[in-house]
Amino acid sequence: MKNKSGFKSGLKLFLIIACITVLCYIALNGLEIGIYRIAPLGEKVQQGLDLKGGLYVVYEANIAPGDADANSKIEGAIRVMRNRLDKSNQHEATIAPQGTNRIVVEIPGVDNPRELAGILMEPAVLEFIGPEDDVIITGQDVKSAKPGYITGQKPVVQFELTSEGAKKFAEATEKYLGKVIEIVLDDNTISAPTVQAVISDGKGIIEGMSNIEEAQRLATLIESGALPVELKQVEVRTIGATLGANALERGILAGVVGLSLVFLFMLVYYRLPGLVADLALVVYGLLVMLITVLARITITLPGIAGIVLSIGMAVDANVIIFERIKEELRAGKTMRAALDSGFSKAFSAILDSNVTTLIAGVVLLYFGTGPIQGFAKTLMLGVVVSMFTAIVFTRYVLRLIIDLNIQNKKLYGV
Repeated sequence: MKNKSGFKSGLKLFLIIACITVLCYIALNGLEIGIYRIAPLGEKVQQGLDLKGGLYVVYEANIAPGDADANSKIEGAIRVMRNRLDKSNQHEATIAPQGTNRIVVEIPGVDNPRELAGILMEPAVLEFIGPEDDVIITGQDVKSAKPGYITGQKPVVQFELTSEGAKKFAEATEKYLGKVIEIVLDDNTISAPTVQAVISDGKGIIEGMSNIEEAQRLATLIESGALPVELKQVEVRTIGATLGANALERGILAGVVGLSLVFLFMLVYYRLPGLVADLALVVYGLLVMLITVLARITITLPGIAGIVLSIGMAVDANVIIFERIKEELRAGKTMRAALDSGFSKAFSAILDSNVTTLIAGVVLLYFGTGPIQGFAKTLMLGVVVSMFTAIVFTRYVLRLIIDLNIQNKKLYGV
């Protein structure tokens, strides 16, 4: 029975190591099977401004001191700016309030920084004004707006109104048939078409754009809505991609050197358990990278620092466990009993230290901004994953090794 149990444990251990090896290869190099391709995880990780380069802008809102609606205006402006960035395919951008009347925007890897910074602060108040200077509909009545072309490849913005907006527009086009309706954006007339027929389906076009890029810009402004408060730029910085790339290279080099030293120390000092700890750290790295990609967490230099710190905590958890196991082995317990007792005695210390770190991370995430929040996110993620690898994965693999009937205590660092 022991031989059969040992064979099963050995097979499980082999499969675990094989799976980790394959997953590491896919994570680093990707995989192509016919028309299907799995990209390396490094390509999927969202890099922050300090790594990828891009645009850093601080906007100041024109809010009177003591304004009771200041917070709602800032939140509304952030929502509109987020919509505009998403419409411009800048999904990796981050927006955060600063103080009571400022908004910080970080846009990594942007090709047209000044133009995009200008789009974000435009009020974008859209109005359709009749011959009697009456406002027929506004941007709030627009359901969607898309750039397109009409006859002769002329760029236009195609819009569709809400049901209420379509009703008001139908009444106005019937009333002003044969007359001019001005389309005004931020007090500037962008088009003044003559009503040729009653428009009852709530669809129309806006002309007057010289190219498709201008049409795209207008469509973005219309669809994202008007800003609830006036903004002005107080700081604009463009960070070069070369600076970020150098910082990333140095960070990766430091991480590789640090991990190599940790791997070597654990292997030399704790031997078999140290080898298991090294394997657990590899699993930790795979899980952190995978969750970072799936959760769309933007990695910055402070974020990398959070991951490195959590690696240290993962190693610390294994050290506590292994020291308790060594104490039990010296007391004369069997391998299995020492393993169970060591994990049981180490659990409370590991849990306490990780919970206190998580509490600190929550505080930093709630009260911090920008880089501090990036540090808090990766630190909290790393702590949770490190608890899993130290308490669950390490324990399971050590049990498999004990089932192989390896009884020499020297191999366990005693």
